Amino acid sequence: MNLEKRKALLVRLGTYMAGKDEAWQAVKQRAFAENNWFIPEFVDLAASNIAQQYLQPAQLDLLASRYQVPAENSQPKKVGIVMAGNIPLVGFHDLLCVFLAGHHAMVKPSSKDEVLVRHLADQMTKWDEEVSACLTVSEMIRNCDAYIATGSNNSSRYFEYYFRKYPSIIRRNRTSVALLRGDETPAELDRLADDVYQYFGLGCRNVTKIFVPEHYDFVPLLEAFRKYDYLANHHKYKNNYDYNLAVHILNNQFYMSNGSILLVENESPFSPIAQLHYQYYKDLDDAEASLQNNENIQCVVSASHTSFGQAQVPEVCDFADGTDTMAFLMKL
Repeated sequence: MNLEKRKALLVRLGTYMAGKDEAWQAVKQRAFAENNWFIPEFVDLAASNIAQQYLQPAQLDLLASRYQVPAENSQPKKVGIVMAGNIPLVGFHDLLCVFLAGHHAMVKPSSKDEVLVRHLADQMTKWDEEVSACLTVSEMIRNCDAYIATGSNNSSRYFEYYFRKYPSIIRRNRTSVALLRGDETPAELDRLADDVYQYFGLGCRNVTKIFVPEHYDFVPLLEAFRKYDYLANHHKYKNNYDYNLAVHILNNQFYMSNGSILLVENESPFSPIAQLHYQYYKDLDDAEASLQNNENIQCVVSASHTSFGQAQVPEVCDFADGTDTMAFLMKL
């Protein structure tokens, strides 16, 4: 399958994901039934972002031209992709890169996100039988020439051991933070709420910690966060909120809340579900410098970095963990 044909299929897939096809709507509902974290709102959000940011002709042309993807890949490799399942279709970008580069994607989806991945692969094969030679979804992936695996810090050690003899990209736990000046507008705080709450905060691009100046007024922030008060009605999210609240009360630990999230002072960039960490800083430049080259940080949301509200809208050339997936694939 040549490059132009692969791009055309991906564009068609983007149109399908942004549309209202009955089969697609049914699959999204089944994904929610099998994983209650995948509420329809967030599945639609993930699908829309993929369709708009990845699967438009201009984006695919940009990716192909930037990495000089040949019209024909004369030596395609089998690339195993071990996907995560923390948010809907979180592993799609890896699949896109492998498919566009002309390699054979051997995909092992997470059990938490199997329904959506399998359906989209089946849909592409339905449109063109040649896809079956470029894309395989399976519970086991063996005898590959290279691997891309995403998981926790613990699972990454196993990946490094199992794939030690092969070219590989191994991804670990990451999270995102926001750097606030204290003079953010109501609109910026409203968009920051998206960065914190979307996907229940489970994504590596979700803001799980904020850095604020001394004497910061948290009231406007908590009021802006009321935009997502309805998430407190979600049983899994509410269970986490109640548990963390009980822990803070029992430990006599100071916290702030608007009823849907807990704000707790903590140095760790990683926070539990339904909790947001904060840390005071004295100098903005020093706070910014402390975040550079931090292997735990996926992105920084601020006026001078990733824009407020854009943490979960990566562009097609934004690679997870800063590891250039396309460059890796083109060297195989």
